[in-house]
Amino acid sequence: MIRRAKISEIDDILEITRACANYMMAKGIYQWNEHYPSKLHLELDIERNELFVKTKNGSIVGAIVISEHMDEEYFQVQWLTKNEKNIYIHRLCVHPKYQGEGHAQKMMSYAEDHAKKNGFVSVRLDTFSQNKRNQKFYETRGYHRLGDVHFPKQSEYAFHCYELVL
Repeated sequence: MIRRAKISEIDDILEITRACANYMMAKGIYQWNEHYPSKLHLELDIERNELFVKTKNGSIVGAIVISEHMDEEYFQVQWLTKNEKNIYIHRLCVHPKYQGEGHAQKMMSYAEDHAKKNGFVSVRLDTFSQNKRNQKFYETRGYHRLGDVHFPKQSEYAFHCYELVL
């Protein structure tokens, strides 16, 4: 089941993001760290009604942010569609012990279906240039790699931007 997150679930979601950060760092992927994503990020996501959780047997196994807000860093990217009716995906995560069960695929399908049903023209996101697994994940779903953006507080490496035209 996928549903909007509740503020009372913030610690559970933060535990998942920290487990994902540690899992990636153990593999030499420094995409997330102790500062990102922060509790404040997640609280704002919930406040904006943009944070969704995936549950299994009543427990949260993953989360995704589905937003209509275009981050400032994205203005430099040559997107495939106009900057008007787009959905942005952020902070997609599945607890490492539940990875490989299709939860990320289901959350992405949910986001894409939400975008289609609500008249959006595309789904946009970025993923870490050093995370080849994520790049393959999005490319297999039909996303097109476009330009790069940088988040200096997060990493010295670039983040590749992707778009799926609906």
